[in-house]
Amino acid sequence: MEKKIARLRRAKSTRARIRELGVPRLSVLRTGQHLYAQLFTADGSKVLASAATVEAEVKNGLKNGKNKDAAAKVGQVIAERAKAAGIEKVAFDRSGYRYHGRVKALADAAREGGLQF
Repeated sequence: MEKKIARLRRAKSTRARIRELGVPRLSVLRTGQHLYAQLFTADGSKVLASAATVEAEVKNGLKNGKNKDAAAKVGQVIAERAKAAGIEKVAFDRSGYRYHGRVKALADAAREGGLQF
């Protein structure tokens, strides 16, 4: 349980810094089976775009939703949806997770899709 508390503490401090920037926030949630990404407004009151491995559009052609390939697909989709919403610059909120593996694959794919962190 202490591991989860430490992750949430890191996430809280990161979100406080992101709030000061005043740009939309790209937040990541990583579970054992799936990966979710949401794009929030600068004040965090509204979800502008979202993508997840549970969606049929993202799930097509993937073996499962818990590997780097799936994370890269989610990153591409969230970048497309963000550009459709007119957003190009975001702050990346990794929710306290280490920046490697699936989280890094999602971020790299979102950057390749045209988002600026």
